[in-house]
Amino acid sequence: MKNKSTGAPKVTGFPMRLPALMPTVLAMAFAGFAGFTGVASAQIKVGVTVSATGPAASLGIPEKNTFALLPTQIGGKSVQYIVLDDASDTTTAVKNTRKLLSEDNVDVVIGSTVTPNSLAMIDIASESETPMISMAASAAIVEPVDAKRRWVFKTPQNDSHMATAITGHMADRGIKTVAFIGFADAYGEGWYREFTKLAELRKIKVVANERFARNDTSVTGQVLKIMGANPDAVLIAGSGTPAALPQKTLKERGYKGTMYQTHGVANNDFLRVCGKDCEGTWLPAGPLLVADQLPDSNPVKKSALTYKNAYEKAYGAGSVSTFGGHAWDAGQLLVVAMPEALKKAQPGTKEFRKALRDAIEGVKNHPESQGIVNMSPTDHLGLDQRSRVMVQISDGKWKLAGDAK
Repeated sequence: MKNKSTGAPKVTGFPMRLPALMPTVLAMAFAGFAGFTGVASAQIKVGVTVSATGPAASLGIPEKNTFALLPTQIGGKSVQYIVLDDASDTTTAVKNTRKLLSEDNVDVVIGSTVTPNSLAMIDIASESETPMISMAASAAIVEPVDAKRRWVFKTPQNDSHMATAITGHMADRGIKTVAFIGFADAYGEGWYREFTKLAELRKIKVVANERFARNDTSVTGQVLKIMGANPDAVLIAGSGTPAALPQKTLKERGYKGTMYQTHGVANNDFLRVCGKDCEGTWLPAGPLLVADQLPDSNPVKKSALTYKNAYEKAYGAGSVSTFGGHAWDAGQLLVVAMPEALKKAQPGTKEFRKALRDAIEGVKNHPESQGIVNMSPTDHLGLDQRSRVMVQISDGKWKLAGDAK
């Protein structure tokens, strides 16, 4: 069902309807779905959980909107997208995933928007032997590809992938010391782990390590510690509008060094909230963010503009977001993989879910909004250096600064 005002799929909550006299349903929902096989269906069902409300809403809303743009027919089968809101909450994301599997009998799960939610969903996807495509950044979601993660894929660039670009840029600019402040959750921890490993290799000293919550309203204490360390640069490892808080506080306190953000802020809501305090900030980002500025020789330009034009036609000029691109790219993986899976089995069955997993893992040389995808049994992201560029915030806009190293 679609929202008449936006055309986007209607987002519903988690209906608590598990009849007391249905032990098999209870077993599937709460004991790992071990016996779930399903029956063949004429329709492919795609279950989605996004953070359309809560601290990550500026990321989740464009993702939710994007599912209305995806094809409703693939490989001769109709496709239903069941979109739920997890409110940026890990527990709700888990409930949504269980509901999508046990009640809606979906063939694949897409979600969630943020790293903590996605990490919490992995066990459920693995236990039910259902392919899952995350729209969150942490490399830990898909690495290593073990018995659990063989069912899990993702579309955003890894934190490790982007940390390489940031540390390379810092080294080229002669930065010797850096302070780190990140989310007090798996996103921040993942970034700190990957960034510090690469900073050490490039002889960059991390002189402060601070954390803040996504819903914090003050980071004065953390910023004072950073100011006391007097670093050449500061890296803020947050996502969406909450990542503006440390930067605005640093500016208010008179910090004059170089500022870096992660690709987690690459949307216009961040620019709006951060305002003039983000002028001059550097970040690595997917090519989609600056698609119009890419040279025609860039192999991602055409596929990035395809999504950008489709989104802005539906939602208005300037509305496109790299986070919506993550949802689009998840959909494009299914466009390629579903016809292959349908050659082996029918939707609604265990055999189809396995065939779909295998087909996603076999995607090669596929252009998407963020890069060229080459999946493999050991790489469930499939992106390379073509999926990132360096960007600087200039005059309140994203400015392409060149390819990231």
